[in-house]
Amino acid sequence: MRKGTLVSLLAAGILAGLPVAAAAADFAIRATANSNENDEDYDGLIVFKNYVEQASNGAIEVELFIGTQLCSNGSECLAGVADGNIDVVIQTSGGTANIFPFVQVLDLPYLMADDRVAETVLRSGSTFVSTLQAMVAETSGGAVRLMTIGNTGGWRNFANTQRRVQTPDDLEGLKIRTVVADLPQELVRAVGASPTPIPWPELFTSFQTGVVEGSKNGITDIMGMKFPDAGLQYITLDGHAYMGALWFMNNEKFQSMPVELRRVVVDGFYALQQATFASPKRKSIDAYREFAAGGGDIYVPTPDEKAAFREAAQPVYEWFKGNVDGGGEVFDALTTAVAEAEAEITRQRAADLN
Repeated sequence: MRKGTLVSLLAAGILAGLPVAAAAADFAIRATANSNENDEDYDGLIVFKNYVEQASNGAIEVELFIGTQLCSNGSECLAGVADGNIDVVIQTSGGTANIFPFVQVLDLPYLMADDRVAETVLRSGSTFVSTLQAMVAETSGGAVRLMTIGNTGGWRNFANTQRRVQTPDDLEGLKIRTVVADLPQELVRAVGASPTPIPWPELFTSFQTGVVEGSKNGITDIMGMKFPDAGLQYITLDGHAYMGALWFMNNEKFQSMPVELRRVVVDGFYALQQATFASPKRKSIDAYREFAAGGGDIYVPTPDEKAAFREAAQPVYEWFKGNVDGGGEVFDALTTAVAEAEAEITRQRAADLN
């Protein structure tokens, strides 16, 4: 309907003293996150919704479904995206691995040194992101589109109920909670601990009962789930993996929009990504303070100790390249993107210092 015609009809309705309904959006995006309103994923979705609805002048409506209203696990959620029942979903690499096993590359330890490197590697158009997007499209037969990769909780660190961990030797024998995916279990074995797959909702009780003695989590998740109350009192800031959040969209819904609205959606995902990059940084300040105030022990490894962790984890890289479909290709893409990011950051830093 032409804008002039719509304005005329609205005016006619008002003049006639009749109630006028708001114009319906041309497109509705159903977006879901299996989280809660305190989570970085929710922060990202709120930013996405606000940007897309405003920038499209109401042509796109974003409907949010937080929790398990539309799906309850990674396989179910991705199936929903593929068949069009869900338009947008966020998943971790662990939750996605049985559909897209190569995304476990995000869990490979000690490849990205810090936030600046990770955020450069994960920006749109990087060698790594472009490769991953192509692999998702090919594996899904064009049904699923990887829109962006944000963050969901900062960095994974080793935490436990038993003792301070300064080197891999200190992890020897500890039962460390992992997801069911293979790669996190391989990492835990490589550093001498015992991987123990436990569903996330059961982890608090598992700490209390000694079923597990440690985990690989970010501080905001640890404090959000009140794990110190279950005995988790030691954190080692080894930063072995950036907690990447993969945002997928139904490709048919995306392609059904005119190009100007597709541009709005793409820019909306950029805004979402930036929000999820920032949110864990801010939330972690209070989370670490609260952890320490409750008697928690926070240990930062020395450079030599960090090198020992990296050395212990080396077998995981070869396992990934040899056992994961597409592992070699995506590993090379990530390490190439990391090298490019580090070189770019070095140039930028040198320019800033002059």
